[in-house]
This record gives sequence, structure tokens and C-alpha cells, in this order.
Amino acid sequence: MGARSIWIHGPFTDGLLAWLWLPVFVAAHALASHGDAVPVMMAVAFVISFAHQPLTLGLVYGDPVQFANKRKLYLLAPLVFVVAVTVGMMWSFTALAIVAALWNAEHTLMQRYGITRIYGRKLGDDLGRSEKWMYVSWLVFALVWLPAYVDLPGMADRLGFGDRNKRGLEILYELRGVARGLLVVAAVVALLLSARWVRAQLRLPRGQRRGPKYLYVVATFGLVIAIMIDPAAGFVSYVAAHALEYFVIVDASLRKRIAGGDTAPVIRSVRTPWRRSAVYAAYVASMVAVSLLTFSWMDGRFYGWIVVFFGGLHVLYDGFVWKLRRPATAASLGIPVPA
Repeated sequence: MGARSIWIHGPFTDGLLAWLWLPVFVAAHALASHGDAVPVMMAVAFVISFAHQPLTLGLVYGDPVQFANKRKLYLLAPLVFVVAVTVGMMWSFTALAIVAALWNAEHTLMQRYGITRIYGRKLGDDLGRSEKWMYVSWLVFALVWLPAYVDLPGMADRLGFGDRNKRGLEILYELRGVARGLLVVAAVVALLLSARWVRAQLRLPRGQRRGPKYLYVVATFGLVIAIMIDPAAGFVSYVAAHALEYFVIVDASLRKRIAGGDTAPVIRSVRTPWRRSAVYAAYVASMVAVSLLTFSWMDGRFYGWIVVFFGGLHVLYDGFVWKLRRPATAASLGIPVPA
């Protein structure tokens, strides 16, 4: 296996994407010391996160083959989400936001798991189950850490949460005694699963133990630790790095599909460099415009509605769009496909 083929994009780009969260975290952590900058920082993070979500819709509705795979789902899901998000906001915006945040936290981690599996598939290992549960255990540990040892009411004040949203964090903070007990269990589980993964890695043939995958796993572990050190800055780096990484993944996949002669409408629209640049520029501009125009409508609730709506579709659809077991998907990500 060539030195370059074990990377997804190349050594520099892969290393940059794996650790992209770090400079974002450092900058956000520095800004967090200025109270007035924190709400702005969070707003920018939400805009960046929101901007990547509708990309998935283009990959579904602009690709007849993908659309045909789950036709009924792709026709009904938007209607279901319209009703679900509307009812959820009428019932409790705070509860809806918490559910959406947890779902997106899991989704973001699963993107990193998916990239880890791309490296694994390139190297020929079969440790997906072990890696998935190890990653989940890290996230659970970090989430339990927050109510156990973080001043959540104080964090809510710094983030500019209103009284209704702040009350949810205050309730979690009141359960810190329970959380500290659960944290011990979460720590033991995370250590055991991590040790199992390390042991499995050491059992692999030397040719399957290569640096790119380890670089990414270590970067993921560092991101989880960053969330524990400074939850606000960690959240910003978590969602911003995820969105930017997703843009790069989509672009790389589209380029490979163009090279492979794919004729789907979404591919034809970006077939040449000029078309690609124009489409990307128009897309980013439209996402920024939507965010700016709707941010203050209905006291921000309409903006919250569209973020949760598109975010829900994005998380749901991604589970089907990026199935590595599908030969076409694997090929678009540079994974060797058996003849």
C-alpha cells in the first residue's frame, strides 16, 4: 500500500482536519475571558454549524440513485420534521434544544468515527465495533463530567442564556452528586473499552498499524478533553470543526465522483472548477443571508426552528448517504472496492 493511499486527502490536509478543532478551541478559550464576546462566539459557531447542514439535502435530492434507495423516507421525513419541530417548540423549546444538542453531539462524534473507519478500511482492519463504543464512552464521560464538576449556572450566565434555558442547566447542576457517582462508572467503562481497542491494535499485523488512523484517534480524544476543560470553547470547536470537516469531505467526494464519470444532477452542477466555485460561493452566501435575516424573527425562535429542522434532516440523512458498505460511497471516499 502506497504511503499516500493510506491518507484520505493527503498528509497535510488530513493532519489539519484532525486537529482543526485545536486552534478554534484556543481562540474561543481566549475570547471566553471577555464576557461580551461569548454570545457572539456562540452565534458564529451556530451559523457555521447551520451552514453545513443543508449540504446533505443536495446529496439526496440531487442524486436520483441515492433518492431511489429511500424514496418514501426522503419524501415523508421533511413533513414529519415540520410537525415534530413545530410541536416541540410549542411544548418546550428548552427540551427540544437539549434533545437536538445531544443528537448533534452524537452525530458529530459519529462523523469522527466514520473517518476513523475510512482509515481502518484503507488499512484493512475490522475494528469498527470496538472503535464506535470507545468513542461513545468518551463522549458519555465528557457529558457526565459537565454536571458533575462544571458550574453550569455560571456558564449559562456567560453564554447569555435566558431564564428558561438557564433553568434547565440549574436542574442538572442540582444533580451533581448523582452525576459524580455516574462519572466513576463512565470512567471505568471508557478505560476498559479504550484498553480493549489498544490491545486489538497491537494484535494487528504491522502493515495495518499506520500513523494516520492513530493521529485521528488521538485528536478525537483531545477534543473530548477540551470539552471538559472549557465547555463553551469546547462546544464551539466541536461544532465548528465538524462543519468545516464536512465541507471538505463533501468536496473530496464530489471531485472523485466527477473523475469517475458520475452524471447525477448534483455532480453536473459542480463538474468544472468555475461551476464548483460559483455553487459553493452562492451556497455559503445564502446560508449566511438566511442566518442574518431570520436570527431576530420571533425573538430568535424562527431561526431556532430552521436550525433544528435542517439539523434533524441532516443527521437522519447522513446515516444513509455515507454508508461505507455501499461500493459507490466507498469509492467516492477513496476506499478500495473489491472487484
